[in-house]
Amino acid sequence: MSLVGSYVALSKPLAAALPVFLLAWLRFGIGVLAMLPWLKKPADEPPMTAQTRQLVFLESFLGNFLFSICMLYGVSLTSAVSAGVIMAAIPAVVALMSWAFLRERIGARIWGAVACAALGIGLLALSKPEHSATAAPGPAADLASQRAWLGNLLVFGAVLCEAAYAVIGKKLTGALGPKRISSLINLWGFVLMTPMGLYLALDFDFPAVASGTWVLLVFYALAASVWTVWLWMTGLKRVPAAQAGVFTVMLPVSAALVGVVVLGETLSSAQMLAFAVALVGVVLATLPGRR
Repeated sequence: MSLVGSYVALSKPLAAALPVFLLAWLRFGIGVLAMLPWLKKPADEPPMTAQTRQLVFLESFLGNFLFSICMLYGVSLTSAVSAGVIMAAIPAVVALMSWAFLRERIGARIWGAVACAALGIGLLALSKPEHSATAAPGPAADLASQRAWLGNLLVFGAVLCEAAYAVIGKKLTGALGPKRISSLINLWGFVLMTPMGLYLALDFDFPAVASGTWVLLVFYALAASVWTVWLWMTGLKRVPAAQAGVFTVMLPVSAALVGVVVLGETLSSAQMLAFAVALVGVVLATLPGRR
């Protein structure tokens, strides 16, 4: 999750140079090439059942395809502060879904970790200045309010997609290996993005893109489609989904730290407090329990 936050922060130049759907299509395409050897079924892996195939598709559809659409368009319609506060619900939603669908037992310490994660991300979001422009009075203000409501709803949809990604991933680790899961859901992501990505590619001026942007694209594709997914699935094989959900707190934390260290942004005392509270949640979630 720290790596996810890092590449999210560093992908701003990519979003400026390439259309979003074309960028996503190229990312999945590079991931397919990098993980071709992982697509082959290992000798010791049992044949996939119909349920496993459905879960692989849902994992990619919700976690890759629908999450990107909800988040990109949701943030464009609402404020950054509102989006950040809503995203603070991810650990709690993961815990609830893991209890409802996986029958995992959620102890008081995990709930405490979830609360710290939510509080930390909430403080982090509220400490950021509001960037939205002041709406004009009258009908324009009503329209802006309606758009913000829709944006908040889309961001919450992204929260549900991210939580489902964690829970379904936990289910899949019981049937498939981390490398196989990573390659299959990336392949589905490539298939789902191909119609729009190919349409945009036909009229796009690829030679106009700087060489440094292509290097950054390769890093982004490998980090987003290969490294982070493999690490996440490998961890889920050994950690309950509710406990893993607490680590989503590292996404906004690492993104903000990259902004400070690499992009030259400043870090306020309120943001440092948010980091401290969030990391307390991670410590609570990972301390060894009594046997």
